[in-house]
Amino acid sequence: MTPLNQPDQLPEIRTGLYLDGETHEAGDTLRVVDPADGQSLVGYAAAASAKQAEAAVGAAHRAFPGWAARSAQERAALLTAALAPLEADRPATAEVLTRENGKIRMESVIDSVVFEHRFRLAAGLAGEVERVTTLPAPPYRTEISYLPLGVVTIIVPFNWPLAILAAALPQALLAGNTVVVKPPPTAPLATTRTVQLVAQALPPGVLNVVTGTDAEVGPTLIQDDRVKKVCFTGSSHGGKRIMSMASESLTRVALELGGNDPAIVLEDADLGPEAMQRLFSGTFDSTGQICMATKRLYVHRSRYDEVVEGLSELLGAVRLGHGLAEGVTMGPLHSPRQRDYVRELLAEARASGTEVRELGEAAEGQDVSRGNFLRPSLVLDPADDARVVVEEQFGPTLPILPFDGEDDAIARANDTWAGLCSSVWTEDLDRAAAVAARLRTGYTFVNAHGAAHLDERAPFGGFDHSGMGREMGIEGVREFMDTHSVSFPA
Repeated sequence: MTPLNQPDQLPEIRTGLYLDGETHEAGDTLRVVDPADGQSLVGYAAAASAKQAEAAVGAAHRAFPGWAARSAQERAALLTAALAPLEADRPATAEVLTRENGKIRMESVIDSVVFEHRFRLAAGLAGEVERVTTLPAPPYRTEISYLPLGVVTIIVPFNWPLAILAAALPQALLAGNTVVVKPPPTAPLATTRTVQLVAQALPPGVLNVVTGTDAEVGPTLIQDDRVKKVCFTGSSHGGKRIMSMASESLTRVALELGGNDPAIVLEDADLGPEAMQRLFSGTFDSTGQICMATKRLYVHRSRYDEVVEGLSELLGAVRLGHGLAEGVTMGPLHSPRQRDYVRELLAEARASGTEVRELGEAAEGQDVSRGNFLRPSLVLDPADDARVVVEEQFGPTLPILPFDGEDDAIARANDTWAGLCSSVWTEDLDRAAAVAARLRTGYTFVNAHGAAHLDERAPFGGFDHSGMGREMGIEGVREFMDTHSVSFPA
């Protein structure tokens, strides 16, 4: 498939709803626009009514007893077999995802690959799902096991919708639950396409897809009494809204929310080309629109200039443009609103006298005057209370702050509302472990940062306003189960 510089030459995509094993149309549609120019039409997704959302929940509810009655090994085998169509469809899926999301083609391919990889990892946990722990007599012999919850709603964001979905979907299904997936309304096409391919190979009602507006379908998918858990990935503000809605029906929630992730570069860190590339990628991949990306960089004063110049060199090589065009290494932000928000943060930093370095340039043949493009930037030594430091930028900018002592760096890193990820950069791994133990985040990287360096066998999630619950690993499966104790007389 040849990359094009004119995305409006590509065909329109249309997706429907997938309920109870069948495709359904809706009375209205969601119009999906390419963020690279803000006007080229990518396609249409069905906009479900509240009644259709209710039908999806009903289908999942009816399918639950049969799916839960299967063994975990049977479910794992069915889920693995359902992945068969994905590889052949991957080029087309990646193209659609880039057009609706904005990120470069390579990242869209990775998004699809990770979806499949995480399904296979989850399937490998089947032997642990039905594990029973026995407490011996006296006074009783008690067996402790785990049971699935029922119908689960999974709501995914626009940025890495397939990979993020696969941090919860296979775990929920493996545990014996049935699922309704709600793709992001501004980028629903690739997710709907991929989930339907998997769902078609499963019993009707086990996996359903509902696209639509939050206002129309959200209340049903969250508050219907038959929905036993809602899994949401998105902003902290969105998580609070989901939690408030779920409280009306006492529906359980798992929330993977925003981050304000600190990285601490100690004085003995390796800052060679490979390390700098890891630091760069952990910050600026997907135009900085990743919850676990580096958002604040604390650098020992003795290495500060070295880090600034190293990142400046890498940013200078960035080439902006449409994610399907040759030579492009960074696409636009997904929405005009987010672009304007990042611009506002940078304008406030400049107004305070802080140096802001904007780097990179348009790739050959690319017009970045339209759409949601921003040149990537570094904000040098801002005040700790500057908005670009305190708030999650979720865009292609990075504040870099010097420090003199390790204790000071840790205290400043922990002084935040968030607690998703962090990283420590040092050649002394014992020191890295000691610093990591003092950082209040759910995941800490050493000499790396970002999704490319996750151990996907391990649980993932945040502290504080970064959410609750864990994804992936056996802990991620247990999120969709409840304990069941049975006592027998001695």
